[in-house]
Amino acid sequence: MDALAVPQDRGKGWYISLMAPNTKGPKFAWLDPSRLYCNSQALSDCVQDLLKPFQNESIDIVAGIDAMGFILGSAVATTLGKGFLAIRKAGHLCIDTQTQDYSDYSGREKLMEVRLDVLRPGLKVLIVDQWIETGGTMKAAIQLVEKQGATVVGVAAVAIENSEGGTWIKQNYKHSHCIPEELQSQIDSQYLESFALFGHKKQ
Repeated sequence: MDALAVPQDRGKGWYISLMAPNTKGPKFAWLDPSRLYCNSQALSDCVQDLLKPFQNESIDIVAGIDAMGFILGSAVATTLGKGFLAIRKAGHLCIDTQTQDYSDYSGREKLMEVRLDVLRPGLKVLIVDQWIETGGTMKAAIQLVEKQGATVVGVAAVAIENSEGGTWIKQNYKHSHCIPEELQSQIDSQYLESFALFGHKKQ
């Protein structure tokens, strides 16, 4: 059977089993969510799942976080018929920017930036990233948006782990993710039972 085949029963998060386990060691994220983007139906369903909680929200623009949040954020923006704003790792934009320091999931100190000519008071922004593990990257993106007076109407990611930072985001911002309730414990333990399909065993 094709590992990227679409099942007949497409409940919320059916595509989670498409995501591949880390095979390169601890300096990398514990899984590769982007494999689901290789299946057009999975990507479409993922975007629809992310947008369900925001159906009645007024959204002016979608912001995506460098780098994998660009893929998902662009898909969300296109589905909504809205523009897309890239929140980048610092040093890549050739224009005036505002910066924010943060620690990513690996604990490394980094800097992100956003352009100054788009965000403004009253603008309603949906921030999208691929995954929220420790929450540090998303917190920095929220700070960048709010520093320019725009409003964060929500946060969306394939998964939000129940880490300290992930819990803070869930408690303080409207949010959406693609994880069925029965799989959240696997997300929090950072091992999916579906990894067995890849011949991958829990360490």
